[in-house]
Amino acid sequence: MPTTPQPRPRPGTRRPSRARLPDGHLASVYSAACPSRQALDRLADKWSVLLIGALEGGPQRFGRLRDQIDGISEKMLAQTLRSLERDGLVRRRPGPDRGVSYSLTPLGRTLREPMQAIRAWAERYINEVEQAREAADARDDQV
Repeated sequence: MPTTPQPRPRPGTRRPSRARLPDGHLASVYSAACPSRQALDRLADKWSVLLIGALEGGPQRFGRLRDQIDGISEKMLAQTLRSLERDGLVRRRPGPDRGVSYSLTPLGRTLREPMQAIRAWAERYINEVEQAREAADARDDQV
């Protein structure tokens, strides 16, 4: 399938921060038809955020990932790893003893910094979130 050539930026301008789709449109997660929406859905999933974080330090085996991420079921771990692998973010490699290890691909490694920021935000502001929830629940109880 031929691709539409991307226009060259004018001298002194910055390249767009969004990808250009094969039809020539810029990617936009605000468009329901844009495939970037599916990528956002994958990355916004809590298990994806936690798995990417667990794999930041290097390859991990399935059992180690399961033990490291409290509350994830084996089924959900397998599903999420398959999805991340399909999206090109995680690589699955057979080990020498019939085991399998998982690691971030170069594309997956581009997510380390933004995912670290999201996890850090959640840990830093959890008290404010809890207070807001309690206040909202109290208002709902009064209605």
